[in-house]
Amino acid sequence: MPGLARSDDRTLVDAMQHINVAIENPVFFASFLGAPVLTLVALVIERRSREHEAARYILAGLVLSVLGFLTTMAFNIPLNNTLENAGAPGRITDVAGVRDDFLMPWVAWNIVRALATTGVLGCLIAALMLRGRSPVSGAISADEAGW
Repeated sequence: MPGLARSDDRTLVDAMQHINVAIENPVFFASFLGAPVLTLVALVIERRSREHEAARYILAGLVLSVLGFLTTMAFNIPLNNTLENAGAPGRITDVAGVRDDFLMPWVAWNIVRALATTGVLGCLIAALMLRGRSPVSGAISADEAGW
């Protein structure tokens, strides 16, 4: 976004309209929807295990994942839709106004989303580190497995 922010109004609007169309693909949707779902699955598995030490980090990760999801749904996507509904950049009468209405709010909410998802990563790494130190019932060592 810093590079696009340096471009002229029409270029920014055109580029973001194209980015918003290109991002709508199965890989994006799988990661966007899968992250909170898989974090919830990890929490359920952790709560069912004998060791619950990592559960609080997984729960924090789930909360942050949902925050990132909700931020995207409530702010970024509506801003993307408004930008798309403005029409072709060459036909927008006030392209500078469209850019101004889009850019700063979108960047601000994208920072919130980036901080939330970075927090998810940190929480899940902390959970993995705790889990790695916990004895796992029925687990066999690499030597016992023949590795």
